[in-house]
Amino acid sequence: MIVAAIFGIILMVISLVIKSQNGAFNKLVNPLKFIGLFIIIIGVLSSLFVQIEAGTVGVKSLFGEVKPTILESGLHIVNPMIEVTPFDIQTQNYTMSALNEEGAKQGDDAIRVLSADGLEVVIDLTVLYRVDPVEAPVIFKKLGVTYSDKIVRPVTRTRIRDNAVFYDAVALYSSKRDEFQDKIYKSIENDFKKRGIILEDLLIRNINLPASVKTTIESKINAEQEAQKMQFVLQKEKQEAERKRVEAQGIADYQKIISSGLTDKQLQYESIKAQLELAKSTNSKVILMNGKGNVPILLSDK
Repeated sequence: MIVAAIFGIILMVISLVIKSQNGAFNKLVNPLKFIGLFIIIIGVLSSLFVQIEAGTVGVKSLFGEVKPTILESGLHIVNPMIEVTPFDIQTQNYTMSALNEEGAKQGDDAIRVLSADGLEVVIDLTVLYRVDPVEAPVIFKKLGVTYSDKIVRPVTRTRIRDNAVFYDAVALYSSKRDEFQDKIYKSIENDFKKRGIILEDLLIRNINLPASVKTTIESKINAEQEAQKMQFVLQKEKQEAERKRVEAQGIADYQKIISSGLTDKQLQYESIKAQLELAKSTNSKVILMNGKGNVPILLSDK
């Protein structure tokens, strides 16, 4: 490396100074010279090779000038004078949360916005993004490696505030939440793209409303649930009443059919059939009365 090469040069200069003085340390001249030369060679050779890790690219700069080309992951041979800065191109996340130590910054870092009805809404958000590898030199030149604090954070917070003013607090909390998320996603995506950053996803983790509004919403939801429950009970009772009506109508129709279809002769015939069945029994004694003359008939198994 360059530092090692400089250290080797210093050792060689010291050896030359000792040699010029012709003192007792002259015997150290050659060892210092060889050591210095060896360190210089090692430093120069090591500066020729650069290892770029997976998930990163190398941004090259020479005397403060950033080169437009990048180094992909792997081993590369470069000019020893070039400085290579690794640049992360993997998916990164930036969280802004009201909870301590949960977000990218310590403390309450949630986004506070004013809704269309003038209420303060607190939004917890996570941004998933990555650097466009081709744009890494431009980002490094204009923003450095702290682009998340210079672009990701301020752009996200500004766009959320700009769009939240078009929605009521209750709408943000419930019916318009997905629409709001899609809208801010598109606006933030365009801003990121202009600066070489690719927005992968935008996750609204939580939307907190003022306590009074939240209580009103919960009361409304409970009332709607009770109304739905009562509607279900009424529907069930109505169905049960209809079932009973149909059952009663069926019984009435059955009785009507039976009463209209039976004659005296048919009843007498059915009575005789019953008597014959009883007579066939091996252990019964039955006294039957004649239907007309009331003359008893005794049936016995003996």
